[in-house]
Amino acid sequence: MMTQDLNLLSNDAFRARWRGWLEQNYPAEWRIPIIRRLAGDEERRWHRMTYEAGWRAPAWPKQYGGLGLSLEKQLILNEEMERHRCARVLDSGGVLLAPVLMKYGTDAQRSRYLPAILRGEDLWCQGYSEPNAGSDLASLRTSAVRDGEAFLVNGQKIWTTLAGCADRIFVLVRTNKEVKKQAGISFLLADMDTPGLTVRPILNLADEDELCEVFFENVRIPAENLVGALDQGWTVAKALLGDERISNGAPTLPRQAFEVLEQLIETRGLAEDAGVTDRAASLFCDVHDLAALHSQVADAAIRGEVDNAVLGMMKVLATEAFQDISEEILNVIDEDAGLQSPTIGAESPLDLRKIYMIARPSTIYAGASEVQRNIVSNALMGKS
Repeated sequence: MMTQDLNLLSNDAFRARWRGWLEQNYPAEWRIPIIRRLAGDEERRWHRMTYEAGWRAPAWPKQYGGLGLSLEKQLILNEEMERHRCARVLDSGGVLLAPVLMKYGTDAQRSRYLPAILRGEDLWCQGYSEPNAGSDLASLRTSAVRDGEAFLVNGQKIWTTLAGCADRIFVLVRTNKEVKKQAGISFLLADMDTPGLTVRPILNLADEDELCEVFFENVRIPAENLVGALDQGWTVAKALLGDERISNGAPTLPRQAFEVLEQLIETRGLAEDAGVTDRAASLFCDVHDLAALHSQVADAAIRGEVDNAVLGMMKVLATEAFQDISEEILNVIDEDAGLQSPTIGAESPLDLRKIYMIARPSTIYAGASEVQRNIVSNALMGKS
């Protein structure tokens, strides 16, 4: 395991070291951008690889076993993974839950859960959305009633990504119905093999079952698994969603999809088609503008200046650009877009239809575009 403080390296030296490690160690079969996401045993393997090599948890403070890297170097890590065409990794435990435990968890919770996340032993999923409470999380109805030394949980979660592969779940539950809806929510941790907890995969249009329903029927969750104060889970949830929207506003997927579009235009002999090239030029400008905005937001974050309204708008722009490019890909492949798996021979190793399918829900997850626009407009008008 690496022992050198990577923050002491110049950015160029740091980039070269990380790039070299990826080139020597990253499995070739994983280098399929956009449509490939590591899950289950593959995700565990990736976390173990980076942990053993000293690259795991770049944003975690050193006191919890992380690298404690500056934001600049964290961005370099992401840039090099995009350049190397690495598969997507959700890492709900390391990216979403861990910062919450560091800020709101007890010493016992941090000691129990953080090392297992770090070593890739535990995979987590996020139990937030419900059938009637997606973007409006404050309306959730899954209940938790105190029963001795445990909470008795009943209800349903939906669109729980990779729940079928997860060992544990962090879940929002309603613990008080007598106060305003945001004030009566709590944040609990549960093992996926707890009696009464059932996972049902949902097959989507891309022929994937990553999204799941999770049912709670008299599930007993130890009271010691409460994170933060009782009825104060909304504060915890908002902090977590902020971290999630930073990553969802990155230009990675639009940029990778545009590279596929460029390849298709060239191989299909459409470089002289004014209609095709005009649309491609407009999309290129969208991607360029998004990358510039992301760079500005990153620079501001490095200075400790984070504007939540801008984060929300960046997420909207990134996901809508991804959708627009995926639609143009299907326009370019014309009648082949109707094929079930339009992998166009040597022109592209990708399932182009799947790119389109993956782009469809991007404007919904982590806060629907309509909700984000309301948040941004309220912020601009000075409303809370």
